[in-house]
Amino acid sequence: MTTSQNVRTDGTDRNVRTDGTDTTDGTEPEAPGTDVVCLGESMVTFMPTEPGRLADVPFFERGIGGAESNVACALARTGHRARWVSRVGADAFGDHLRAAVAACGVDVSHVQRDPDRPTGVYFRTAGERATGTRTAAGEAEVAYYRAGSAASALSPDLLDHDVLRDTRVLHLTGITAALSDSCLDVLRTLTAPSPGRPLVSFDVNYRVGLWRDRTVRGPETVLDLARRCDLVFVGEDEAAAAWGLHGPEALREALPEPAVLVVKQGADGATAYARRSDGSDTVTTAPALAVDVVAPVGAGDAFAAGFLSATLRGLPVYERIRHGHLMAAASLTVPGDLGTPPSRDLADHLAGLDPAAWGRLRLGPGWTTDGDTPTDRNGDTTSHGVHNPRVEVRTR
Repeated sequence: MTTSQNVRTDGTDRNVRTDGTDTTDGTEPEAPGTDVVCLGESMVTFMPTEPGRLADVPFFERGIGGAESNVACALARTGHRARWVSRVGADAFGDHLRAAVAACGVDVSHVQRDPDRPTGVYFRTAGERATGTRTAAGEAEVAYYRAGSAASALSPDLLDHDVLRDTRVLHLTGITAALSDSCLDVLRTLTAPSPGRPLVSFDVNYRVGLWRDRTVRGPETVLDLARRCDLVFVGEDEAAAAWGLHGPEALREALPEPAVLVVKQGADGATAYARRSDGSDTVTTAPALAVDVVAPVGAGDAFAAGFLSATLRGLPVYERIRHGHLMAAASLTVPGDLGTPPSRDLADHLAGLDPAAWGRLRLGPGWTTDGDTPTDRNGDTTSHGVHNPRVEVRTR
């Protein structure tokens, strides 16, 4: 597949095609209006105040959650121009969602209000990962109240397609495709090859429960969408649940089309396949960090944001994966979907550590905030400050 885009697979910032052909005419192209547009549903989230089954937890705290808005928020908080495109109800929850996402620095001017449909909400246990896996807290529970939501009524004719093209990267996920037939039409339209299409990033985000009542088959549908995109993120756990595939090589065989395929391997790290001009791949693996996990929710979205941020900045693939791990660690060490990202200087410093120093780091709650200290795996401390981001990794 050949598409015109504003970011090359090697991360440089020019208008070129994914086959490597330069589409410039010798003049500098006009800069797009934003770095990343993220399209998809966000919901008001109710998180338990203590571990346990939903039937047993007496109190919940309100937050926000949505794969695409999570990515937009993380990118905006790390200095990128991010826009979230969606629909919410003309209700108090819709007010809250728009305000909360905007507070992160995201442009929400193209979030539509629907007077007839509500904003979606959902409740979750502390270990939410809706691929049928178990967590330390037991079987993950997610209770969605999003059927008939404002976002589920998204359709191609309700979107401003000029806004969706006026960006360096368009980020989508498989969750949107699962919401309704009209939402699936949106994703098929936006992933169709067309001249001038921005780089299309796609996070598979296969969620078993969202596809149960659909007439189309979720696994095949999501695979087809992924094959039409330029940059694809997929976790090994969801690939096993959706397609029965195991390991990065099997996934690359199933997804040969994307210029970049990133396979998230949990505690084992991540592997990225990047297409060379001759059609072969470079294969890059970077190990994960040791993290004191508070909750796994939002880590995949944060990883995508970190990888995209480094891609937009033209960093090498190995550093892109490391930035993904660092952003994921910021999410893993808080109870909600949105962690406080590390400052860019701090993230760059940590991403540049030698393998031994990287392997000794251990990140816990508060590691991105001023005055807190990550530790290495030997129990020693490292020191840094958000405004003076220096890190020492000490050995015994």
